[in-house]
Amino acid sequence: MAQGSDLEIARAARLRPIAEIAATAGIPADALEPYGNYKAKVALEAILGRPATGKLVLVTGINPTPAGEGKTTTTVGLTDALRRIGVRAMAALREPSLGPCFGVKGGATGGGYAQVVPMEDINLHFTGDFHAITSANNLLAALIDNHVHWGNALGLDPRRITWRRALDMNDRALRQIVQGLGGAANGHPREDGFDITVASEVMAVFCLANDLADLQARLGRMVVGSRRDGSFVTAADLKADGAMAVLLRDALAPNLVQTLEGTPVFIHGGPFANIAHGCNSVIATHAALSLADVVVTEAGFGCDLGAEKFLDIKCRQSGLAPAAGVIVATVRALKMHGGLAKAELGREDVAAVRRGAANLVRHIENLSGFGVPVLVALNRFGTDTEAEIDAVKGAAAAAGAEAHLCTHWSDGGAGAEALARAVMARLAAGTASFRPLYPDAMPLAEKIRMIATRIYRAGEVVIAPAAARKLEGYEQAGFGHLPICVAKTQYSFSADPGLLGAPTGHTFPVRDVRLSAGAGFIVALAGEVMTMPGLPKVPAAEGICLDPAGRIEGLF
Repeated sequence: MAQGSDLEIARAARLRPIAEIAATAGIPADALEPYGNYKAKVALEAILGRPATGKLVLVTGINPTPAGEGKTTTTVGLTDALRRIGVRAMAALREPSLGPCFGVKGGATGGGYAQVVPMEDINLHFTGDFHAITSANNLLAALIDNHVHWGNALGLDPRRITWRRALDMNDRALRQIVQGLGGAANGHPREDGFDITVASEVMAVFCLANDLADLQARLGRMVVGSRRDGSFVTAADLKADGAMAVLLRDALAPNLVQTLEGTPVFIHGGPFANIAHGCNSVIATHAALSLADVVVTEAGFGCDLGAEKFLDIKCRQSGLAPAAGVIVATVRALKMHGGLAKAELGREDVAAVRRGAANLVRHIENLSGFGVPVLVALNRFGTDTEAEIDAVKGAAAAAGAEAHLCTHWSDGGAGAEALARAVMARLAAGTASFRPLYPDAMPLAEKIRMIATRIYRAGEVVIAPAAARKLEGYEQAGFGHLPICVAKTQYSFSADPGLLGAPTGHTFPVRDVRLSAGAGFIVALAGEVMTMPGLPKVPAAEGICLDPAGRIEGLF
């Protein structure tokens, strides 16, 4: 195929009307709420309650590097390839955040000839879901401050308000703020801060809810702070849950789009896996499983983050169980894990590949430990040599996983047909026996230690004294059964982003914990990870503009 930038390829595509795409998935036209010609929401009443009989394939990856891995691209390419070999398949993906689009990571619609479209719409405002989630989050923040201003009948201690505001943008200046300045009319001055919208508990609730009733119930359970005696105050106590559910009602319907090859795709919800649970909505996943024989979904960042949370949080709460897993790797990224700088990746270095392959092997071992059959998608770059490719295949085989060379970026679904056939063979074998990492009854601190020692291979877990006291308080309040959502760097198994490869014996520091009672998990913040990212020195926004014809340029 002729090649160009992702935006050029997407813009040159001839998209099919969304009603035609819906028809291929068995969705009637009267269930659609179109947003233009090529995207639509699907009415909840048309999809809720349908039996989810399809098989679920989880796509995850090695720890990401600046060299690139192509997890979303592989998810799209694999789904297209499954349809090319005659399988009734769909994909279920997350919505992109504006923060990375204008920061450093770029969009999240795949790449090359393995993309979901309309790419520009999806990467920008799409159908407004993120705006609804941001608004619901900030409505609750406003109601909290308003309640305190008008007498504070609930006795909420302003020093112990834990609810933060949200914004779908990278803005380090808003991490810690002082609000309410300017006199009594402006409320009580107090410290506050912003999280990026994808890290908001409202986003997690949105993605884990089963229906509208469950959505409102979860919103009501969200803890916003505590009284002087330590008892919690919830959104329901503030009577905020109903209005928040109203803001989210229309957004809760999943969004239907298509790949460049016309494959139906649900894109719905978008938490990050380094600071949240990193999975698309339960509603969209269940809907896809009721419409297709095979559904390919993606968990954010590396297997140590996204896949672990998919399995220990999303599957635990929803009853989902993957029938197979695909770990995406590239020779270039493994070279970086093997110690090479980005400028050195163009030359052959089999020894560096073998060193870096330890990262891939660790992820294979971890995912296999959940009882999920594992395959490796080796996303090929033009600089890869046969010796380097053989080194990756050999390392994967030694760990019990087949590695399949994929060229879907340049060849679309045709470039992932070998992987698709291997996936179908694994599904036919029926060897999956999914099991979570830890039981509900395990104490919270032990759950953190289990993740850190079993998944990250830490030698020691150090929980800050204040965080340890919070965990004890959560258990006493009846939240000890909740799973753990670790927030840490995506670049390493450790909490140190510079510690690449497959480190062992490192110290894993947990500096704080947060209760997400509505979402149904405890967030453990490790190392220096931030829930409000900052922009890089040269943000991508500097290269994004409109051309003389009003078309978007620079979006990737």
